[in-house]
Amino acid sequence: MMISMRKTLLLFFALLTISVPAMAGELSLSVAASLKEVINELSASYSKKNPGTTFVKNFGPSGTLAGQIENGAPVDLFIAANNQWMDYLKEKKLVDGANSGMLAYNSLVFAGTTTKKVTSMNDLLKLEKIAIGSPKSVPAGEYAMTAFKNAGIDKQLAGKLVMAKDVRECLMYAELGEVDGGFVYRTDAMLAQKAKLLFAVPQKLYPRVTYPMALTAKAAQNKEAKAFFLYLRGAEAKNVLGKYGFVLK
Repeated sequence: MMISMRKTLLLFFALLTISVPAMAGELSLSVAASLKEVINELSASYSKKNPGTTFVKNFGPSGTLAGQIENGAPVDLFIAANNQWMDYLKEKKLVDGANSGMLAYNSLVFAGTTTKKVTSMNDLLKLEKIAIGSPKSVPAGEYAMTAFKNAGIDKQLAGKLVMAKDVRECLMYAELGEVDGGFVYRTDAMLAQKAKLLFAVPQKLYPRVTYPMALTAKAAQNKEAKAFFLYLRGAEAKNVLGKYGFVLK
């Protein structure tokens, strides 16, 4: 009799499971800090059209995010602010090469509230404090250091640099006037309320700013993750990226 009752209960729960539609689930995104507004808008728009999909978003420096993925963080989609950290994860087979691509491009600028005339890299020498993202984990900081070296002013600036944990903290220092200015992306400078874009760093001094994206190896078979990845490559995402000043080609 007990066996019969168990069979009945198992059948009941099996039917209950079949009758309840599966939820789309939760997607975990690890994204470069400079994409915060774009991804917040796009994920909100996607959720409205796909109410079963929810997002957990982690914004920060690309190197830190890559390290978290390497250490087993449950991430479905990674978007970096340079190719280096994406390539690092590809070499370790932690992201899916078949579901990867370029989201957008950006450029490096110097923004600040200083009253001194600063219109070129050489003008940086007359400043006291300059913020950059920590080059070991923040691509914007690495781009800046490369530009300093190629401009031949890296040694003169060594004692003037204030390190920030990511590009947004760098912008915050510039906004608050805690530094004369900071190296951020053009899209960050567009969001500034007090800091002004003082000059664009010549492209010949540093590699082009790229935003590669890829599903993690764990999410390669996740239908919801694939669907959102394709959405980010579509027309709506491109329009939003353009609105925030990102370059698509």
